Amino acid sequence: MNSIKNVPARVLSRRPGHSLEAEREQFDKTQAISISKAINSQEVPVKEKHARRIILGTHHERGAFTFWSYAIGLPLPSSSILSWKFCHVLHKVLRDGHPNVLHDCQRYRSNVREIGDLWGHLHDRYGQLVNVYTKLLLTKISFHLKHPQFPAGLEVTDDVLEKAAGTDVNNIFQLTVEMFDYMDCELKLSESVFRQLNTAIAVSQMSSGQCRLAPLIQVIQDCSHLYHYTVKLMFKLHSCLPADTLQGHRDRFHEQFHSLRNFFRRASDMLYFKRLIQIPRLPEGPPNFLRASALAEHIKPVVVIPEEAPEDEEPENLIEISTAPPAGEPPVVADLFDQTFGPPNGSLKDDRDVQIETLKKEVEALRAELEKIKLEAQRYIAQLKGQVNALEAELEEQRKQKQKALVDNEQLRHELAQLRTAQLDGARNQGLREEAERKASATEARYSKLKEKHSELINTHAELLRKNADTAKQLTVTQQSQEEVARVKEQLAFQMEQVKRESEMKLEEQSDQLEKLKRELEAKAGELAHAQEALSRTEQSGSQLSSQLDALSAEKETLSGAVRQQEAELLAARGLVREREEALSREQQRSAQERSELQGRLAEKESQEQGLQQKLLDQQFAVLRGAATEAQAILQDAVSKLDDPLHLRCTSSPDYLVSRAQAALDAVGALEQGHAQYLTSMADASALVAAVTRFSHLAADTIVNGSATSHLAPTDPADRLVDNCRECGAQALAFLTQLQDRGTLLAAQPGLLRGPLQGILQLGQDLKPKSLDVRQEELGAMVDKEMAATSAAIEDAVRRIEDMMNQARHESSGVKLEVNERILNSCTDLMKAIRLLVMTSTSLQKEIVESGRGAATQQEFYAKNSRWTEGLISASKAVGWGASQLVESADKVVLHTGKYEELIVCSHEIAASTAQLVAASKVKADKHSSHLSRLQECSRMVNERAANVVASTKSGQEQIEDRDTMDFSGMSLIKLKKQEMETQVRVLELEKTLEAERVRLGELRKQHYVLAGGMAVPSEEEPSRPSAVPRKKPPLAQKPSVAPKQDHQLDKKDGICPAQPVN
Repeated sequence: MNSIKNVPARVLSRRPGHSLEAEREQFDKTQAISISKAINSQEVPVKEKHARRIILGTHHERGAFTFWSYAIGLPLPSSSILSWKFCHVLHKVLRDGHPNVLHDCQRYRSNVREIGDLWGHLHDRYGQLVNVYTKLLLTKISFHLKHPQFPAGLEVTDDVLEKAAGTDVNNIFQLTVEMFDYMDCELKLSESVFRQLNTAIAVSQMSSGQCRLAPLIQVIQDCSHLYHYTVKLMFKLHSCLPADTLQGHRDRFHEQFHSLRNFFRRASDMLYFKRLIQIPRLPEGPPNFLRASALAEHIKPVVVIPEEAPEDEEPENLIEISTAPPAGEPPVVADLFDQTFGPPNGSLKDDRDVQIETLKKEVEALRAELEKIKLEAQRYIAQLKGQVNALEAELEEQRKQKQKALVDNEQLRHELAQLRTAQLDGARNQGLREEAERKASATEARYSKLKEKHSELINTHAELLRKNADTAKQLTVTQQSQEEVARVKEQLAFQMEQVKRESEMKLEEQSDQLEKLKRELEAKAGELAHAQEALSRTEQSGSQLSSQLDALSAEKETLSGAVRQQEAELLAARGLVREREEALSREQQRSAQERSELQGRLAEKESQEQGLQQKLLDQQFAVLRGAATEAQAILQDAVSKLDDPLHLRCTSSPDYLVSRAQAALDAVGALEQGHAQYLTSMADASALVAAVTRFSHLAADTIVNGSATSHLAPTDPADRLVDNCRECGAQALAFLTQLQDRGTLLAAQPGLLRGPLQGILQLGQDLKPKSLDVRQEELGAMVDKEMAATSAAIEDAVRRIEDMMNQARHESSGVKLEVNERILNSCTDLMKAIRLLVMTSTSLQKEIVESGRGAATQQEFYAKNSRWTEGLISASKAVGWGASQLVESADKVVLHTGKYEELIVCSHEIAASTAQLVAASKVKADKHSSHLSRLQECSRMVNERAANVVASTKSGQEQIEDRDTMDFSGMSLIKLKKQEMETQVRVLELEKTLEAERVRLGELRKQHYVLAGGMAVPSEEEPSRPSAVPRKKPPLAQKPSVAPKQDHQLDKKDGICPAQPVN
């Protein structure tokens, strides 16, 4: 049993000062014991009573605080079985506990997820199951927290479901998807459990299998409700949305439906669930959501939990300090001698015995009390250690928070430095802005100067133009003056154009620079505005961080005070533990003194008990000796029957002898076990006495039946059987003689009795009647082979009849052609009816094999039902042989080389063979099978067609044969009298011949049955002992049949009906 590591501090501080505190302390102890017993590492299912106490505890305190306070201290990572049972108990608490349990479990979701992830990474069978189970629990918690209308038990009315779904299609769609996810988790857990059961070859009655199967009861309850809700929601979705949109929903529902139906079917077949839960049956197919009226056909599956019988309550380890047992309480351990034989001399116990018993009870009570005190002290120490660990963890957490606050402070300082750097960058940007303004003013001054210079150039150009006019006037004066004027004019024109181009280029460059400076000025102004805003925000956040730092410092001082207070409480608790340890040591010293005083008294009592023990051993041996003597007398009487002449008239079957010998062999095993148990503990001879009694009766029965079986067996096997019976009796008598003496009791060997019994068993099996000379593993192949051969023979017969029909039409005419056609047509109809019957019989045979073989193969089914298989083979052979004979007889009749009687006899034989085939198929068929009804109709049709063949044959015979009319004219009285006497002689000869042929027919049938069934025929040398006639498998060319049982009685277990000829 696992111990609770961490106990809440409020449990330790309680003392039974008043009734409420005592009741709370008792409640905590009860919950701790129930949790420890329910969640342990033993591979057994959780007991219902422990889980019920935990669930009642959640209702008592209106939550799961106590459950989680103890459960969180369990060593779940150390044992996968412990984690599995924890998940099982948590599932039951979620389903049946108080509604507040769901909110309490929400706080421990991370613990559950960590356990599942831990075991999911390990290769452990239970670990994989724990991983799947934790995912289911987390899904369950999330679903019910998101949808509080659905309780954890999932039991709501249809009105609540409609209200939860609402009228919004999106909400209905989302709720359906979440329920599908919920159902997938449930089904995945069930599939994982069943997969492990199949791998481990576990059964539902083993403790390991029950430990895995127990949580599936809650899974079945959840799945039944989820299936009903998903059906309702799917119908509602189909009424609002088109069918193509919901195709994915339908596919997912169909997959879940088949998985759930398979899960319910497999669970209902297990014995473990049959006494714990009534599992509903789902319909054969899923609902048709495309048809709205199908909702009325839906039936809500209801899971029924039968009322459990009240279990015996286990004693709880509650501490109760007392120095003496309460008055009127019966003694715990009674004296062995008084229990067996009563008080000596019919008087009551003396004072010393009473005092000794009282002291013994006091010692036991003190021991129990001491153990309880030790356990309580250890538990308190463990709880205090847990509290110390919790306080240290809290202190470490406070240190981590302090470190985190320091890191945050450093981060804030770094951010403040960055803001100051940004502020400096803003100031620098302000200087750049001023510099850009100065550059812009300088550029404007340069632009004004260039503008003035351009105006000067324009004035100069006008003045030059005036000078050019003056020069042109002077051209007429002299050529030289004209040339000089022209040259000066060209020079001036060139200079003017050059100055003009330079001035325009400079003007464009200055305008571009001015635009660029304006844009830079605007960008710098925007950056300066952003920097000023960021600086203001940084100043505000810096003030907030300063206030938070002050609050953290105050909180740190508060936590430090709380830590100091908890350290003071820890010191007080350690002082209390020291006081308890001192009281415990004083109690141990006092108990040691009392124990030394009682040891002397107990020594005297032990000597008396030794005397009584020796007397008990003598009495047990006397009982054993009496039983052995009686068994010896029974066996001697059985051995004497071997030579008793009156016993010669008694007979028995080898089957019964084999059953008796097998029972005697089983009794030898019990005899060996009882002998070994008696040698281990001679104070109890009950097992050996019971084994000796059972073996003596079974061995005597085997010897008597062996002698009776030998009376019908051949000489050599009979002699060997009698010798083995004598040897068995001698060995058993020798063994019983050894049991009657203490000296030879240890040397007795019950295993020597197995040899003679095994010899009797082997001889009995050899004497059992043998079946066909075919190995059982070949029966399945032979059935298919014979059915195929029969079908082929019938097909060949139909073809041959058609050929004969064509040949008769060419070679005959008139009345003969009419007779031949009528006979061949009736034969063709008969062959078609037989072919239909064989095909229907083959279908019925396949149905019988599929419904009866279960998990076995087809060959194993045939081998298991070998006698039925042999009957089926024999019937099939008979049908094929009859068809071949009918064709040959018809051929001879058509060719006028045969007799009409042969055709009639073949028709009767075919009717009998088909009746045998129908009877062999009907034995193991279901009486409501459709194939069986069709087979019976085909059998009636075959009988009708056979009757038609007989009728057409007889009518044709009468039509073709010439009937000579008797002419008595011209005959005298003497001649008539003479012919009358000759006719009477002929009649007597024919009657004698008929009687002889009938006798020969009977002998032929007897010999046929002997060859087919292996009937024993007495020999001439020993009329009193029947000789075994070897059985032979009839070749395919012969006509097979089945031998009837003796006295013409059939064993229903064989499934064989013999072919009876139709007269």
